[in-house]
Amino acid sequence: MAVGGDRSAGAGESPLAERLNYLFASMHPPGAPYTNGHVADRISTGTDEYGGVSVTEQYLSMLRNGRRANPSPDLLRALAKFFGVPVGYLLGDLSPSQAERVEEEVRFLAAMRDQRVRAIALRSVGLPPEVQDSLTTIIGQFRRQMNLPADPPETGAEEPRGES
Repeated sequence: MAVGGDRSAGAGESPLAERLNYLFASMHPPGAPYTNGHVADRISTGTDEYGGVSVTEQYLSMLRNGRRANPSPDLLRALAKFFGVPVGYLLGDLSPSQAERVEEEVRFLAAMRDQRVRAIALRSVGLPPEVQDSLTTIIGQFRRQMNLPADPPETGAEEPRGES
């Protein structure tokens, strides 16, 4: 997904629509993605939680298909809160590297919905670092055997610093 609003206005989806569609497709409980109706209902009925904002299913649809691209700051804050992302991500105010970091976190959370992925991650907790490194090597070998990239696109080559 392109980040940082690099697309021109005539190139299809607006940056906001692209980001919203990415969040709808990625940030949901196990099962199926959220619908416009579900998100509109949750935001509109959660007045205290979402700042008293009201939105319709139709308006969300227009934002997602690019027919509307300038929602109120209050609605953007409510959508950001619903999806658990910084409002700057929806505004396009983040640098490309910051936006990529948000998307990396979204991909991580989506991957953790998979029970098998979660089980592998949890079983490695408490193992010494050298054993965790060995497991990473073994997984890399399996990925190569299956003609997959050594590292999935959502992970960087470097570990996050200070996040243990």
